[in-house]
Amino acid sequence: MKRGISQFQNLVSLYWDSFCLRYLTKWLFFILLIALSVGSTSAFFLVALDTVTSIRESHIWLVYFLPFAGFAIGWFYFHYGKNANKGNNLLLEEIHSPSSIIPFRMTPLVLLGTLVTHLFGGSAGREGTAVQMGGSIAHQIVRFFPMKIHEHQTLIILGISAGFASVFGTPLAATIFSIEVIRIGSYRYQWIIPAFLSAYLSHLVCLSWGVSHSHYPKISFDYNGTLLICLFVLAVLSGWVAKLFSWLMHSISHLFSRWIPYPPLRPFVGGIILVIVFVFGFNLEYFGLGLPTIQRAFLEPLPGETFLLKLLLTVTTIGSGFKGGEVTPLFFIGASLGNLFGYFDPFHLTMFVGIGFISVFAGATNTPLACAVMGMELFGWECGIFFLLSAGIAYICSGHTSIYQSQMIGKTKPLSRPSDSGKKISDLKK
Repeated sequence: MKRGISQFQNLVSLYWDSFCLRYLTKWLFFILLIALSVGSTSAFFLVALDTVTSIRESHIWLVYFLPFAGFAIGWFYFHYGKNANKGNNLLLEEIHSPSSIIPFRMTPLVLLGTLVTHLFGGSAGREGTAVQMGGSIAHQIVRFFPMKIHEHQTLIILGISAGFASVFGTPLAATIFSIEVIRIGSYRYQWIIPAFLSAYLSHLVCLSWGVSHSHYPKISFDYNGTLLICLFVLAVLSGWVAKLFSWLMHSISHLFSRWIPYPPLRPFVGGIILVIVFVFGFNLEYFGLGLPTIQRAFLEPLPGETFLLKLLLTVTTIGSGFKGGEVTPLFFIGASLGNLFGYFDPFHLTMFVGIGFISVFAGATNTPLACAVMGMELFGWECGIFFLLSAGIAYICSGHTSIYQSQMIGKTKPLSRPSDSGKKISDLKK
């Protein structure tokens, strides 16, 4: 009897070991496949983005064709995009309630749409594009391998992590972002290891193609009362600016949808508005990514209205239907907002710019931990406590708003309504 039980236990143990080995092998294969495909696609995207940006900067007259570029983008999405037009919100919806495979058409559409937007001077970013490409590419695996619902969710998260890391070069922040962005105030730690592997390997693949990322100065500081007061005020303002950005972007999108029934005409009209403000004297630095201005913010004072002008151009660009991300413009807005505090304490200019850089992003995406870690990866780990506190304050002050309307509220924020728990951001208006 004992011998039979012992043999049975050995068989169970052998089967379990074999199952675990097959399971790990399968997911390591998927992670490698996602990292290779997403990292390579991101590398191509970044090179192409640099190319179209250089073309626009050497041919400023291209800005005048922005309305026609917007119409072309709107026309292709209207006729061929289908639900891919939801962008990052589609990824979040499929994580919350998997119902279908994210269409592969999302990848070429958002890639080409973003490149056209930047070629003709639209004020947009690149994170949204990378995340959408990553999520859609990763989810195609289910077409070839049968999977359960939770495995569908895992693939999308791995794709988000890979896309974010390969574009920004911050694998730790990408790992946390892919988990934190799903549900406000709630974390699912079982995804951390596979998300990190996907992020880090995708980052390495992108680097192996010879693509480099933006480098920022390391931040130094010296404790004093002015510094602490300025950091607190800056964090609060960052949350309010993030809230304003989200509200304006969605309000403009709603107005365009309400008053212009034919979708391709929405970015056409948005392009006309952008051309008008360009003709009336808006500097070209507010168009496109604006990376040179972000770099300059660390070195010298900027005009006080810089952050507001970039905010207005970006919400008009994205809200009217042009394609691209919101994150790099949020970096621009945050960095130029932080730059204002250099007037009070010039020695800590880089500190203020770095804090604004990550805090506005934290408030607009409700990902304070990911943003704090991003600050540490980009600007140095010595200032980690400042990044954590400022991102947390901005996160609280932005309230239950977000650039992602499909975000779920897992735990309500302090100073916000407890009754919002369990709802989508989009449901709060109703």
